[in-house]
Amino acid sequence: MAAQTTLERPSAAAAAPAAPLLEVAGVTLQYKTKEHLVTATYRVSFEVFGADRFVLLGPSGCGKSTLLKGVAGFMSPVEGVMRLGGREITAPGPDRMMVFQEFDQLPPWKTVKENVMFPLRVTGKYGRREAEERALAYLDKVNLTKFVDAHPHMLSGGMKQRVAIARAMAMEPTILLMDEPFASLDALTRRKMQEELLRLWDDIRFTVLFVTHSIEEAMIVGTRILVLSPHPGQVKAELNTHDFDHRTVGGTAFQQTQQRIHDMLFADRIEEEEAAGHG
Repeated sequence: MAAQTTLERPSAAAAAPAAPLLEVAGVTLQYKTKEHLVTATYRVSFEVFGADRFVLLGPSGCGKSTLLKGVAGFMSPVEGVMRLGGREITAPGPDRMMVFQEFDQLPPWKTVKENVMFPLRVTGKYGRREAEERALAYLDKVNLTKFVDAHPHMLSGGMKQRVAIARAMAMEPTILLMDEPFASLDALTRRKMQEELLRLWDDIRFTVLFVTHSIEEAMIVGTRILVLSPHPGQVKAELNTHDFDHRTVGGTAFQQTQQRIHDMLFADRIEEEEAAGHG
């Protein structure tokens, strides 16, 4: 098993609160297939503070999405503990809203406004008038005011994701969970959605736990990145990346950090190939 190392910690400029909002302490997660018991993560630990854009980055199969499901309350650790606001996570709740990669996460028979209103009404947090006002306010924030009466099949992939984000944010969750939300979009739309997310974050300063396998996206979206090893996922490093955005992509510091992360992610594979070559 790889040892956990921490390369960098958030600087004072990050102005993080004294206590973490989310604590993941020594968490091992497992799930069953028809043939095997799979250990997805092994003793993973990290902390997310208020207003963090915290990214889980790693290769396919390293347990990124499984960790997100654990934080969402859909899975329980076989070892370790997850706490949100100091309370152990034992079940799903409206304090954690999730945005998935798939475009079919919106009920097709509901309009855009009705999709955003739905969790507000079904949880009993708001009456119809208040729910409608909040839905319209958040649709305005993601620039979809002209499409409030449209149905999902009338929208592009990027627009559907903006509806999903508005629906999640309207609930004002303690933490927003995003599972590779832009992975299925074309490159230009993906960049636009990253910019939309950062613009929304500038406006509201919400806390987000974001999963991706793209190094560039992790550096642009995240203020902090947790780099995970291949299966089973273990912590390889934690990096502070709040200085990076789309404007710095071509810069030396961005490219050097990108290469550094790449070397971390693929070090094990390179060693295996070198060993095989000498065999």
